Amino acid sequence: MSATYNFNDIRPYYEHEASEAMERIKNDPLFMQLVKHIWPSMTQEEAFVKASKVKDNMGFQLEFMHQAIRVIVERSSAGLTCSGFENIDPNQAYLYIANHRDILLDSAILQILLVEHGFKTSEITFGNNLMQGNFITDFGKLNRMFTVLREGNSRELYEISQKLSAYIRHTIVDKNVSVWIAQRNGRTKDGNDLTQTGLLKMLNMSGMGKTFSESMKQLKIIPLSISYEYEPCDDLKVQELYLSSLHSKYIKAPGEDLNSIITGIIQPKGRIHMAVGKPIENELLDIEKTGNENEKIKQLVNVIDEQLHSNYKLWPVNYIANDILNDSKEYSSFYSETEKENFIRYIKQKTSNIKGDEQTIYNLFINMYANPVKTKKLSAASC
Repeated sequence: MSATYNFNDIRPYYEHEASEAMERIKNDPLFMQLVKHIWPSMTQEEAFVKASKVKDNMGFQLEFMHQAIRVIVERSSAGLTCSGFENIDPNQAYLYIANHRDILLDSAILQILLVEHGFKTSEITFGNNLMQGNFITDFGKLNRMFTVLREGNSRELYEISQKLSAYIRHTIVDKNVSVWIAQRNGRTKDGNDLTQTGLLKMLNMSGMGKTFSESMKQLKIIPLSISYEYEPCDDLKVQELYLSSLHSKYIKAPGEDLNSIITGIIQPKGRIHMAVGKPIENELLDIEKTGNENEKIKQLVNVIDEQLHSNYKLWPVNYIANDILNDSKEYSSFYSETEKENFIRYIKQKTSNIKGDEQTIYNLFINMYANPVKTKKLSAASC
């Protein structure tokens, strides 16, 4: 199916295009601004020497992105841990279907952990709404990002989905390169990480001539869970949820996505944990025996979400939020009174700048932190 498409408008840069892209990035004024932010002591001459070493996408990731994300993690978190890398084979390509909490860091953290565990980096989906300007486009495509087009009428969106599905399958099967994709359009804002059925429908579009289980098995799906102790952009997410509750459709302000990226980078996030799930293979045999395609998709969504939720690491703030919400002490053994008092102060400080009904805003905030406890409990009960 991939042979029928020209992927030039969405693919990352090929290796022979990397040097020219790096040259354009290097000569953009934004380049040194970013360098000074990440490495304040680095001179322009040193930065240009570093840039001259970039001959391919991997070179860019190792020379710039890997170190930059490590610096961001060290500055804005209380530590990064991980689990599950024993579940994957460095010689295989996978489709990482991930919960989505931060625009940049979710996928970027996977890349540094892959490298540090002896794996090649993956390609990454990136919405065209974020590809703003030549600098960001060059930066993204050099970082192995491929574009997801989001605008069009019903027919155009269907054709976009077909092409995207073909590209993802081509990347995994033909190129033997892994892909990171979010489980849903946009970030989770209420704490409920739920895979959208539309994602699996899109992925199955390119499985021509295959049964549903054969199509999905070829993609080698791995659920990927990232857990931040303090939710990136939590106040901005609550503000969006609150405004969405007042209006039929939330319309983003100009530059809002860029502001969320910057906030997600610099905001303290406490501890971070990433868990790599197990390849979904044997479950597909049972799913194939069920009803029509829609039913198969629903069952596979459940399998993905069960892993995502069971592997999600809960922090004291999640248990505190759950107990506050339910006026209980069910999980009091997972936190101290001091941690509870600190989190209550954190909520008050974070919600104080959000205009609107205070009780509604408070409820949205506390539910964002409590919902992961509920979803993990429900997943455990269904297993």
